[in-house]
Amino acid sequence: MTSVQLNTFPAPTASTPAPRVLSDSPQRWRFLALLFLALFIGYANRGALSVAAPFMSEDLGLSKLGLGLAMSAFYWSYTLMQVPAGWAVDRFGPARPYAIGFIGWSLASAMTGMASGLRALIGLRVAGGVGQSISFPATTRAVADAFHPHERGTASGIYLNGSRLGAAAITWGGVYFLANHGWKQFFVVTGLIPLLWLLPWMKFINFGNSKSASTVRSGPYPSDSQSWKNLLRHRTILGLFLGGFAYGYGWYVFVSWLPSYLVMERHFAPKEMAILGSMPFLMMAVTSLFSGMFGDWLVRRGFRETRTQKALAVVGLAVGCLIAPAGFVTDRTTAVLLLTISLGGLGITSPQMWTLPISTSEHRMVGTVTGIQNVGCNLGGIIAPALTGLLVQSTGSFSLALAMTGVILLTGIPSFWFLVSDSVSAVRRSD
Repeated sequence: MTSVQLNTFPAPTASTPAPRVLSDSPQRWRFLALLFLALFIGYANRGALSVAAPFMSEDLGLSKLGLGLAMSAFYWSYTLMQVPAGWAVDRFGPARPYAIGFIGWSLASAMTGMASGLRALIGLRVAGGVGQSISFPATTRAVADAFHPHERGTASGIYLNGSRLGAAAITWGGVYFLANHGWKQFFVVTGLIPLLWLLPWMKFINFGNSKSASTVRSGPYPSDSQSWKNLLRHRTILGLFLGGFAYGYGWYVFVSWLPSYLVMERHFAPKEMAILGSMPFLMMAVTSLFSGMFGDWLVRRGFRETRTQKALAVVGLAVGCLIAPAGFVTDRTTAVLLLTISLGGLGITSPQMWTLPISTSEHRMVGTVTGIQNVGCNLGGIIAPALTGLLVQSTGSFSLALAMTGVILLTGIPSFWFLVSDSVSAVRRSD
């Protein structure tokens, strides 16, 4: 394989030949394919508990609240580790930290099949969250390094479809596997087989990991308290954090509770749930790709990069609010249609939200800023599954839980539009 480096080195001089960079090589699309596949696997792993819940709850004696806590436990550690993961990516490059995290979450997923009760299940979900915390800081930084500005929306739409299709695939295929083999084998198989991903990834393992690359790329990391205080006070950081929270709350309601909602509330049979539960994620895959490509098209035609991303993010959140009436309609087909459109709206927001840290931040801080945004996103992941479970258990219905989700999505609109700066690279280490 021809040696290719990420585009993070100083400009060549007359005495030094120009290095080949990944952004100028067709290999960047192979790299993107692996980023797509990693998110496909990661979201299949994190969604496996949601799909297996109706099959394993009785075996482990899990209440709806206990199940909600187990679902949210993943996001406790996942959220806590976002900023350290962003630092690791900015310091060492995306490839090697991603490989380490991938191994960790795969093993935790496989061992979930050996869980004997709620405590063990929570512990393994926490371990899986530590491993997967690297995913978005590494992927966002990789796209920033490997793709030109007018390609990043499309690249983001493509890799994000890994998460949508992974969630859809585990919902659709998981039901059939569980019906024939049981939940213990389900976790072992879905945890261990994906380790094969590491074989092609090893070809890229040194991208961005040399000392010279990391020094040029990252520069001095903001380690003193004043640097962190100035960074966290930046209104763009606040907007990304709050907008990420709103998006994350809605997204994780779907990821954690959609299969159970279709079975428990709408009384679909498991095979019907397998099909209908995957439809919203497939819709999100389509709208995510379209949004990324459309955003790049607008940027190529001279529209302001950050304003374009903000506008599409806001439109998507507005459409996502259709989750609220889905809980109150009596016709279950209409409810599924509203949920499908709602998640499609979040698909419009998704690639824009994950390219905003690239366009609004100094390049050497992309991983860190992505980590901060993802803290907000995954606070939603901590709160949404447990709070949804509590509301369902208290009211006997999903209606209030879905209405609350719509209200929270609505709060993300002013966060993205008014707080996030229109300026490129507005967030700098010296702020």
